[in-house]
Amino acid sequence: MTAAAPGIPGVRKAAAVVLALGLSATLAACSGDDGGGDGSGGKGGGDPKLSVTGAYVSQPPMTDMAAGYLTVRNAGGGADELTSVTTPLASEVTLHTTKGTRMKQVSSLDVPADNRLELSSGGDHLMLTNLSHRPKVGEKVSFTLHFATSAPIEIKVPVEPTTYRPKD
Repeated sequence: MTAAAPGIPGVRKAAAVVLALGLSATLAACSGDDGGGDGSGGKGGGDPKLSVTGAYVSQPPMTDMAAGYLTVRNAGGGADELTSVTTPLASEVTLHTTKGTRMKQVSSLDVPADNRLELSSGGDHLMLTNLSHRPKVGEKVSFTLHFATSAPIEIKVPVEPTTYRPKD
């Protein structure tokens, strides 16, 4: 018998999300310049010019869920959208926004022209569920970021300690 209510569907997953968000709230809300990659595409004179920095995954406290963070910089004159992320580490990666204490799954996240999309602790982030294994600190995880107009970007993402705080 477990401490979670075994007969109530979704309680374990909900508890894991709450725990992950609570741990994420202790991390800094800024990105460093680790991780990287670039991609470009789109049509017209205002094409997005995307690159990725500051990518990392927090070592998960549970075996089936983790959170990912990164910054997508757009040096181009056209906007784009992050539409999905894939990784061999998880069977599902979902995009989430956080407003106050409420987390909401979304189908895409805007990457504004001449600006950036920041996925950070306590804000917009990636949720990786149904992990193939619990990643260890120092491990590198492959991610492929998919966009509405730009070519996919492939990056290697380090696994950092749960208490990791990115530098400015």
